[in-house]
Amino acid sequence: MSARSEPGLRAPQSRPGLSRSARVVVVGSANLDLVVTAPQLPRPGETVLGDDFRMVPGGKGANQAVAAARAGADCAFVGAIGGDGFGGLLRDNLAGAGVDLRGLRTVDGPSGVALIAVDHAAENCIVVAPGANAALTLHDADREAVAGAAVLLLQLEVPLAEVTRAAGWARAGGAAVVLNAAPARPLPAELLDLVDVLVVNEHEAAVVAGVFTDEPAALLDTLVGLVPRVVLTLGARGAAYADRDGARIEVPAPKIDAVDTTAAGDAFTGALAVALAERGGLTADTATAVLRWACAAGAACAQRPGASTALPERAAIDALSAATYGEVE
Repeated sequence: MSARSEPGLRAPQSRPGLSRSARVVVVGSANLDLVVTAPQLPRPGETVLGDDFRMVPGGKGANQAVAAARAGADCAFVGAIGGDGFGGLLRDNLAGAGVDLRGLRTVDGPSGVALIAVDHAAENCIVVAPGANAALTLHDADREAVAGAAVLLLQLEVPLAEVTRAAGWARAGGAAVVLNAAPARPLPAELLDLVDVLVVNEHEAAVVAGVFTDEPAALLDTLVGLVPRVVLTLGARGAAYADRDGARIEVPAPKIDAVDTTAAGDAFTGALAVALAERGGLTADTATAVLRWACAAGAACAQRPGASTALPERAAIDALSAATYGEVE
């Protein structure tokens, strides 16, 4: 696939009161989510009659970029879309959130898509066809953007070699590297050595750690042997933090009536990256406040249907955080 840069894209508008230190760069995927709701998720070989169908811009990278921008960051996205109609929808969605798209490129072939089924209990299952995401190759121009960030946010829906390359640039430039290890896979030491904060759910944690257990503490103990800091998302139970200095912190999630959890993890991770950028890092002293705010972002997202359309603005995150935990710290 050949690539060409996006023409005529404007830089995002500045946000009052936000310093350059809150710059978040996301290197990752952009997919169009094809979402069907149904009374229950199908079992293997079963056909289920659905209720509703929507096309929603998504992809973990694009979702987390939109989440970070709406949460208050000066956010840039580096990724690839196809030269099809889906690509135009993905580009417009990111631009509408104020994300800097100078690192977005269009490649020959289809854009990435995700087939998502959501049941009436807000549980989901997802199959992703990478499309253009599999063709993402970083350019020399991307190095400057990555190195100039306060936080580089990565996932695993684009080629692993490019994820590792971006992490190396960030480390050399002094940016904090946050890796959301999804979709789950074992990770090479070359990448893990560059990660400052690993963000995983319980399934992803087990795959990365190579330890299959229902005990979050055991997962955290193993993971901090691989990376210096770990944030473990626990769904409706909240999130936990661990580091190599022995800190272990758990934060409950806000109590809500969930409608759709599809993008809740991306809302959490995007907000976490913003909090890290604004606070200058993640430590045992700041972990409780950071995790509370990120949990509020995930919960606010889960109260609405859709993926990127459900990602909350900063005011909504602050309001739910204050209602659940007290005044925003």
